[in-house]
Amino acid sequence: MLSMYEIIRKKRDGQRLSDEEIRFFIQGYVKNEIPDYQMAALLMAMFLRGLDADESNSYTEAMLHSGRVIDLSDISGIKVDKHSTGGVGDKVSIILAPIVAAAGVPVPMISGRGLGHTGGTLDKLESIPNFRVNMTVPEFKERLQKVGACLIGQTDEIVPADKKIYALRDVTATVESIPLICGSIMSKKIAEGIDALVLDIKTGSGAFMKEYDQSKELARQLIQIGERFGKKTIAYITNMNQPLGRAVGNWLEIKECLEAMQGKGPQDLLEVTLTLSGAMIYLGGKVETIEDGIGLAKQILDSGAAMEKFLEIVVSHNGDPHFLFHPDQYPKSRFEVQVKAEQDGYLAKVDAFQVGLTAVILGAGRRKAEDDIDPKAGIMVHKKAPQKVSKGDVIMTFYTDKESVLQEAQERLQQAVSYSQSEPQAEKMILEYLDKDVLAQ
Repeated sequence: MLSMYEIIRKKRDGQRLSDEEIRFFIQGYVKNEIPDYQMAALLMAMFLRGLDADESNSYTEAMLHSGRVIDLSDISGIKVDKHSTGGVGDKVSIILAPIVAAAGVPVPMISGRGLGHTGGTLDKLESIPNFRVNMTVPEFKERLQKVGACLIGQTDEIVPADKKIYALRDVTATVESIPLICGSIMSKKIAEGIDALVLDIKTGSGAFMKEYDQSKELARQLIQIGERFGKKTIAYITNMNQPLGRAVGNWLEIKECLEAMQGKGPQDLLEVTLTLSGAMIYLGGKVETIEDGIGLAKQILDSGAAMEKFLEIVVSHNGDPHFLFHPDQYPKSRFEVQVKAEQDGYLAKVDAFQVGLTAVILGAGRRKAEDDIDPKAGIMVHKKAPQKVSKGDVIMTFYTDKESVLQEAQERLQQAVSYSQSEPQAEKMILEYLDKDVLAQ
């Protein structure tokens, strides 16, 4: 007879947990047979003592089978998704999904909401009036079959253990555990019914993992789990020291995506989006190499096919496309404030973490899961490192309905900017490519 007390003690003492023990506590917690206080104690023991590769795989499998695993075998093609570990201004999914779908690769995408300083794809999409992200599994499959891409939120049927355990990790300081993060990410991705996965592992000030070595270790473990489950998995480590693109905030980011799909997007955003899209098209079997995939992704973007597919996706989600054709008619914030350069010189950095936190204060994000979001609120970053500026140049503009936060937002954004008298070197956006063969070297 298994005992939760014994499982906690065993992991506390640094011993390995068996498959059976891991299944026992996941199933018991989902069924409310194990109380929060015992699960919290076990999470802390796992956080401090870690999980080995076999334990991580068992944990992912137990999470995966806590709910329904979607069967997409009746939809033709290799189903490929992309997962980002989250960042500031990271709107890649919104451009990438239509590019990859237009290339003929089905994209089943279960996305998340923003929490803390990072934004969420679902919140961005919901800034489009009536855009529906909550769907049943049959509705999800129907749209994937018809349109080639579907972007929804996690349903109650898919990995219910993750929703419950994540809420507990969030309040017990056990979020930053690589094995627990891997189990959370990979159980949801495998439950979607995918065949292959591209990972965008952010690193830097605006990333969840701020240290490069941590980011690489997370990528390594995610790849290992994906391959163990028979899913071809590749990862890119990408730069998140500064916001990605210019827009931070839900509607502002949708507007920037529209510009990108018309060939007017910021270079850093396009580089990351096209690289990840190319990798997905390659995994989807449409080209011989990732470079060929990147080339095809660029053709799709330049031809207008991505924009056409995006409009199709919006309509399939019941979204009203009016503002996509007339973005300047979107409701405006009460306050629009410019942040100006305080000195001459070069921008050394526009700190992504501070910009992300400020966006939350303005109303574009949430401090707690139940907080409401203002889709209009956000920040436009007009200049970034290593651009040259003169005192008085407008570096950022922020938008909010909250008069009470104007001064704090202004001060925070000034603090986010650092200057240099000599021109700093531009940082690379794509830092490293990893797959199982690279990791084996």
